[in-house]
Amino acid sequence: MALQLPEFPWDSLADAKRVASEHPDGLIDLSVGSPVDPTPGILREALGDASNAHSYPQVWGTPRLRQAIIDWFARVRGVPGLTERAVMPSIGSKELIAGLALWLGLGPGDTVVIPEVAYPTYDVSARLVGASVHAGDDPASWPDSTRLVWLNSPSNPTGRVLGLEELRAAVARARELGAVLASDECYALLPWDVEDAPSVLDPRVTDGDVTGLLVVHSLSKQSSDAGYRTAFVAGDEQLVQRVVGVRKHLGLIPPAPVQAAMVAALDDDDHVAEQRERYRARRETLLTAVRGAGWSTESDAGLYIWAGNGEAAREQVHAFATLGILVAPGDFYGDDTRVRIALTATDAVIEQAAARLRANIA
Repeated sequence: MALQLPEFPWDSLADAKRVASEHPDGLIDLSVGSPVDPTPGILREALGDASNAHSYPQVWGTPRLRQAIIDWFARVRGVPGLTERAVMPSIGSKELIAGLALWLGLGPGDTVVIPEVAYPTYDVSARLVGASVHAGDDPASWPDSTRLVWLNSPSNPTGRVLGLEELRAAVARARELGAVLASDECYALLPWDVEDAPSVLDPRVTDGDVTGLLVVHSLSKQSSDAGYRTAFVAGDEQLVQRVVGVRKHLGLIPPAPVQAAMVAALDDDDHVAEQRERYRARRETLLTAVRGAGWSTESDAGLYIWAGNGEAAREQVHAFATLGILVAPGDFYGDDTRVRIALTATDAVIEQAAARLRANIA
């Protein structure tokens, strides 16, 4: 049977992009969320210093990288006690999310649970192996056939953060079902209207037992190195080693210079704090303008403003496009009433977008 995948969502934005590009002052693209700020010098230097990469790198990551991931979880995420067998780098987070169901051996008859409003790749991961998809945020609704559960906190696109009790309930239900619970926490270091975004590996959630649990994290946004493809997974040793074994056969290996750059990024918290403040300022500028233009908004954490004005998502996309601003429709994620607006543009471009929104109201 031929593999059936949906149309790549962003291909459907061609008409809106054309309209936005006709604006006399040019296109402002806030649809994708690709970082624009320079990659920090410490990462570039580490990459260059490791460029004499004549040997094959390790799929599992160098011992130095594995230790950097362990130290980062303990220092930054409040997750102590991970071992080197419990962590692994990946080539960005998207490939790991898309491939996890395959590497865990899921197939027809199994169910993958995803959030009700969700990043499309969770759905794609199930389609790749012929598994069923259940979109449900309530653990009580998860069917008995569930073998993999995806959480996403903070959420892309909504910015919603799951609290400790919600995470505990999800873990308990996944274990009741005998399912792996994987938590995508790529935006965890960008909290705005919440104190923090706890990890599913936090001892307050797990009571010290990470059996059946995995966390995916990316450095792309916090370290402005999306082009390096830097991410990692951590959690249950047996699950991590199972994934490592499959990836050895497939040759899925982060390049050695990139692994060195990851160590530099994980060891340094200052550049992350600086980048977070850039996004905080951009968010405040754009959030005020979007609200002033008549949209209600959600943006507790992460790199996006989740906005709606009561119209269908594509109509809202068109309204922004007439101002030369391209945004993503909520139907990409399962909600036809909202749009996603990315904060990944320079200070000057964000101010231009805000000015166009203010001028339109005036």
